[in-house]
Amino acid sequence: MKLSGEQKIPASQQRVWEGLNNPKILKQCIKGCEHISKSGDNTFSARVVAKVGPVKASFNGEVTLSNLNPPESYTISGKGEGGVAGFARGKADVRLEELAPQETLMIYDVDAQIGGKLAMLGSRLIDSTARSLAQEFFDKFVKLMSGGKITEPAKPAKKKVLGGLLGKLKRKKS
Repeated sequence: MKLSGEQKIPASQQRVWEGLNNPKILKQCIKGCEHISKSGDNTFSARVVAKVGPVKASFNGEVTLSNLNPPESYTISGKGEGGVAGFARGKADVRLEELAPQETLMIYDVDAQIGGKLAMLGSRLIDSTARSLAQEFFDKFVKLMSGGKITEPAKPAKKKVLGGLLGKLKRKKS
């Protein structure tokens, strides 16, 4: 699977570079990311829960940064294992171009391979899911880089809690 694109980001080139290398920012931007941490000078480890069509799996992965040319470019190489769901591995070349003091253009070229049950889903579903996940990442990343905060939707209340509240309301009415 190949995915290429570019994204304008309303922040300086240095701020974008720092954001792309900050585990706290990345965790907020990567859908399903449960954990991400620096495991070495140029490596990160992560755990991501991903859903592609009917297949949902937890992936444990390792990402390595190479060809570093801060704050202009690098190559990201990674692999993730999702048990019976399969695996994913690939690399992305990322370039940052300063358009203005507070505007950066990120250009990326991704080449990825998927195996296992995920590969059986078909390239159309995988490609559309990858594009959707990339867009969601950029939407959140742009918001954070421009000084905004990401708010996750509230989790629905548990039935037990709702049942207890409804019981209290009924007793008050009586």
